[in-house]
Amino acid sequence: MEFQKLYDLLDSNSMSSFSDYLKNELPIFFSDINHGDYFKWMKYIDELPNITVSKFDFTLDAVTIGDKSDCSIEERAILKNNLMKLKPWRKGPFNIFGLFLDAEWQSNMKWNRLAEHIKPLENKLVLDIGCGNGYYGWRMLGKKAEYVLGLDPSLLFYSQFIATKKYLPDANIDYVPLGIESIAHENLCFDSVFSMGVIYHRRDPLMHLRQLFQHLKSSGELIIESLVIDSENLDVLIPNDRYAKMKNVWSIPSLKLLTKWLENTGFKNIKVINTQQTSVDEQRVTEWMEFKSLDDFLDIKDKNKTVEGYPAPIRTIIISEKP
Repeated sequence: MEFQKLYDLLDSNSMSSFSDYLKNELPIFFSDINHGDYFKWMKYIDELPNITVSKFDFTLDAVTIGDKSDCSIEERAILKNNLMKLKPWRKGPFNIFGLFLDAEWQSNMKWNRLAEHIKPLENKLVLDIGCGNGYYGWRMLGKKAEYVLGLDPSLLFYSQFIATKKYLPDANIDYVPLGIESIAHENLCFDSVFSMGVIYHRRDPLMHLRQLFQHLKSSGELIIESLVIDSENLDVLIPNDRYAKMKNVWSIPSLKLLTKWLENTGFKNIKVINTQQTSVDEQRVTEWMEFKSLDDFLDIKDKNKTVEGYPAPIRTIIISEKP
């Protein structure tokens, strides 16, 4: 993966120390990958057909790359076969040369809840923490962001992103397969920072918020999406083992507590723009994600509870600003 465009962008936006760090770290990271499937995934991507993109559209619910007429039936069959080998696809949907990739999450539903409430992204630098396979990053480009950088340590999600960017190599979006802890020493200056579905996976949620704060420029906006519990008090749920079959869910705050955490971190102009229980229409099993999904994680007799007996997933989206 070529990152020179990203380095140049960082250097020209007062983030040269981050650029230097990545120039040093990424060659070491990629030369030392010890993951049984990663090189298979890269082989599948290399074997994807070379197709010229006639059009693209990131404003639609399905991130659209190319047109059905751009490729032959045989090429589309190879495309589907190889992209299927990168399963499970958690975030989507995508429409790649007429191939509809229906991911587990209808991520467009979440995007549509927040898109009209956030500050304009036009000509802005955006950091997407825990970016998954990059679906939201492409949608940010649809809002005319100048550049989007995604961070996520998952090599599977990284591979899915590389597969989509193969057809738009010059797009102003990059994915660095590192976690936020790898840049904890940096003070970055992005216009907008997204952290969606991450904070409850952090052992120290307040530290996570402080890191997000330090990566924003003054007047920059944080968009955070999190699980919450239904309580009017400063409460937190600490699962005993798993929550809705998910590992590493360390704490789920009440909406009031999450707001308090943001205030204590230094954020202002805090606004809750959506809170609702996740439906089995939004997160479900598909051809592209054949494992168990939300419906399997809920109590068979009471869909308002998880299989562990905890309240069913409620998610909130909050926007706030760094002074």
